[in-house]
Amino acid sequence: MPADFKLSCVLFDLDGTLVDTAPDLISCLNRALNVHGFDIVAPEIIKPFISYGATAMINASQPSINDRLKADILETMLALYQNNIAEHTVFFSGMVDTLAAIEAQGLKWGVVTNKRERFTNPLMDALKLTERAACIVSGDTTANSKPHPEPMLAACKQADVDPQECVYIGDAQHDIVAGKNAQMKTLAALYGYINPGDTPEMWGADALIESPDQISTWIATVTAPCVAYMDVGKGREQGAEASPKAPTVGTLPPPSMESSLPCR
Repeated sequence: MPADFKLSCVLFDLDGTLVDTAPDLISCLNRALNVHGFDIVAPEIIKPFISYGATAMINASQPSINDRLKADILETMLALYQNNIAEHTVFFSGMVDTLAAIEAQGLKWGVVTNKRERFTNPLMDALKLTERAACIVSGDTTANSKPHPEPMLAACKQADVDPQECVYIGDAQHDIVAGKNAQMKTLAALYGYINPGDTPEMWGADALIESPDQISTWIATVTAPCVAYMDVGKGREQGAEASPKAPTVGTLPPPSMESSLPCR
């Protein structure tokens, strides 16, 4: 991490990163499938596709049906979801404390999601996050959605921060690409809705996080003066023939006298 990096804002993807929306989304999909005469689908089949949207969830549950029927299921599912936006949605374990720690450090935080505003805004309200967030950008807030940088830059404008002073956290490759396209630092959330075929270590994120509490660890590491961290692929200080694979935050040394090195 460059010695002159200044962190001002932490930006989150919503589904699968900030909050666990899977119980509500899967419930509404299965109810919609029943309405249209199909059997319910096991959550483990659908969950890896949540980050790619409702259409991807339907395609995973019923890959062989025609597009017209898929569109009908989608309409039913979204209507159900809008009326049951936060029945079973919860924060991922450790996220409540992570948000509190971010705020306690005087850092801003916000949300950039591909979820539509008609779902994002009621969900943020239900979770009592709207007034706390410095920015909320949905998939239809801007002309382009992730991985395009436009929503990322719109979030920075709302929060009144520079993109180079932000970190974006997400559980899908398009999240990391969007953050990098906007010149932000990026963290890949391994605790989210990762598809079995995904290779997040190759997405180009600055680090991988296995739980929300590791966000605070990463923040402490990058905000401590002159803290060095190790490339876990080769065991060298970052910057010396760095591996293309992102380090896992759990492997980074805590900011302490032992891990602090002279600035270079």
